[in-house]
Amino acid sequence: MSRLAGAILLLTAFTVGVHVVIEPLYHVTTETQPFSGAWTYIDMLMALSVALGLICSWMRKRGADASEGGVSREYLEANVQFFGFVFVGILFFWAWFALLMNDQFTSIGPDTSTLIWTLVDAGLAILCGSLGMHLWKGSGDAA
Repeated sequence: MSRLAGAILLLTAFTVGVHVVIEPLYHVTTETQPFSGAWTYIDMLMALSVALGLICSWMRKRGADASEGGVSREYLEANVQFFGFVFVGILFFWAWFALLMNDQFTSIGPDTSTLIWTLVDAGLAILCGSLGMHLWKGSGDAA
């Protein structure tokens, strides 16, 4: 099961990372269409991956916290991944729900919204890639 979770997370990391880089090559941002339609589908994959990442990183963190011996590399990696997923998850779901519920969400300006999405995209690609690789290699008992 951990290899399946790892594969989903690696797929998300690759998809989000590549699309962030290539989107400006094929999509021209306008007032009416600030992002490409592909994000509609990628966002659903990202939502699944945030939930999966939270579960798997929590399990990894719980195992690292329970081990005796103080602060180790595994302890640091597990905690950074878990709290990274918490941080990115909060930003992702806040921005995504605002987008889904109301295109005219005005709590923040369009420049700030773009910055938040860029941080979410880059952060999630890195977190999903690192946890996905950890799970794919069978290094953990998560999921």
